[in-house]
Amino acid sequence: MIVKDDFIKKLKIAFDLNIYEVKIWTALLSKGVSSAGELSDISNVPRSRSYDVLESLEKKGFVVMKLGKPIKYIAVDPREVLERVKKNIRLDGEERVQVLDKVKDSNTYKELELLHKTGIENVDPASLSGAIKGRRNINNEIETLFRSAKESIFISTTKDGFLRKAEILKGLSRKLKDVNIKIIVPEDEKVKEYAKELKNAEIKFSNNFNSRFCLIDGSELLFMIQDDSKVHESYDTGIWVKSPYFVKSLENLFEINWKNLK
Repeated sequence: MIVKDDFIKKLKIAFDLNIYEVKIWTALLSKGVSSAGELSDISNVPRSRSYDVLESLEKKGFVVMKLGKPIKYIAVDPREVLERVKKNIRLDGEERVQVLDKVKDSNTYKELELLHKTGIENVDPASLSGAIKGRRNINNEIETLFRSAKESIFISTTKDGFLRKAEILKGLSRKLKDVNIKIIVPEDEKVKEYAKELKNAEIKFSNNFNSRFCLIDGSELLFMIQDDSKVHESYDTGIWVKSPYFVKSLENLFEINWKNLK
């Protein structure tokens, strides 16, 4: 049986399987009912591995062992498999969240915080910078910075960037109720509509201030080095810098520009 590599890669990612599991599973789907030996021949998976792989697929709910001898396996309907995988992901996610919530109140977490604090104190401030690749990672970093804000968040962004950051700000609205939030963004009807939902943020419009950055408490900066309309999200890159001297200078420039905007 010939299965395209691209198809195999998509199944690996979507169903969280290894390559042998994908090959055996697709081989069984094409047969409906089959033995381990036959599936090994069809899928080009070593016979010595096919039994382990089928056992793994059985535990995950992809196949069922048929009663009787010789031992054969039955493929579960892909629709049912999809529902099972989704359910398992939700359950695993809930369990991990519960574990992490417990860790936060434990001595282990306090030790982690102490290690980080001690390490940061020994680092040259000039070294506190780094590159963040991929828009998802950038958005995660932005959310972390916003959550840590105590005094101010100054944002210059694009239309699409505003919509992404607005979602983050809405989720943190209660925590940021006493934080001074200012946003400069190009004028756009969709932006204006979203802006109504950000009750604790001041927003001004500018079609000339073409930049993407966030300034946090006059000490931390995250700026993006590419136009988000011209780069794929997986290649978007942000630079994080922690330097009160540098960030305060940018904050002053932001404030000067802010005064001249409507």
